[in-house]
Amino acid sequence: MAGPLETVKRALQAYVNKDRAAIEEVIADEYRFTSPVDNALDRATYFARCWPGSEVMTGVDVLHGTEDGDLAWIAYESTMAGKRFRNAELHRVRDGRIVETQVFFGWTLPHPAPAGGFIENEGQDQG
Repeated sequence: MAGPLETVKRALQAYVNKDRAAIEEVIADEYRFTSPVDNALDRATYFARCWPGSEVMTGVDVLHGTEDGDLAWIAYESTMAGKRFRNAELHRVRDGRIVETQVFFGWTLPHPAPAGGFIENEGQDQG
């Protein structure tokens, strides 16, 4: 059985390959998905909301990844609908299936702020 990090990489590659069967294999029935705009979505809602993005995802480049027990951290860059971005994600994997994902997104690439500078956060809460 693949470790947590390899399982997560399989899920990401399923998006690139537009392979619904492959991702169905690694997403557990009790799955929960959380991001800055999604709060503990169940499996069905996750697929309804997130899977359509696979149609415009053309690649994924893993930058960093590590695992600790049943957890996998991964940072990657990807392209969707011609726009490049960077995400970091924490996944919990049990018995070769992802049971929880927390997504921390996402940088637009190239970065909109100048090197050494910043842009206004447009009212987003900083903490």
